[in-house]
Amino acid sequence: MKNKIRIIGGEWRSRQITFIDAPGLRPTPGRVRETLFNWLHYDIPGSRCLDLFAGSGALGFEAASRGASLVVQVEHNQEACRQLHENCVHLGAHQIKVINSDVFRFLAGNSEPFSVVFLDPPFAKTLAMQTCQWLEDKNWLTKTAKIYVETEADLVLNGLPDNWRQLKQKKAGEVGYQLFERTSVLSI
Repeated sequence: MKNKIRIIGGEWRSRQITFIDAPGLRPTPGRVRETLFNWLHYDIPGSRCLDLFAGSGALGFEAASRGASLVVQVEHNQEACRQLHENCVHLGAHQIKVINSDVFRFLAGNSEPFSVVFLDPPFAKTLAMQTCQWLEDKNWLTKTAKIYVETEADLVLNGLPDNWRQLKQKKAGEVGYQLFERTSVLSI
């Protein structure tokens, strides 16, 4: 069964994208996306965005709709990737690149810095912390990158890179979401 989600703002405002039913795939709720993109309002236009564990692609399509110059969506599920490609064609989203890969295999490759990263791993898999550390250690972030992390509402993110500063934090139902900024200086 195909599900639909509406893009909230930008060029494709009110347009729908479809996504597949798959274990662990849960699109970021509309009110959470609206809050997130209000937080990132000035950071998205012209930015290079990395959407890890892309799933439905809701975050990446929202960023592209709002003026990101490049969005790389990384998703392991082959059927979900096919649907992401179909949505790109449907919207004429030439600035979106879909990569069918395990996130850690992708991050182990040649890095190219991104200014905005969306990280929304499947719940209960303990992937958030490792992914955050790999983003930092493997040079995937610009000096002042913004990193959005969406997890279970009760998950505490201990052990984040020392040079990440929390900007915002909220909860909505079972979802906890936070926005971090990378600073060029390590905190002591």
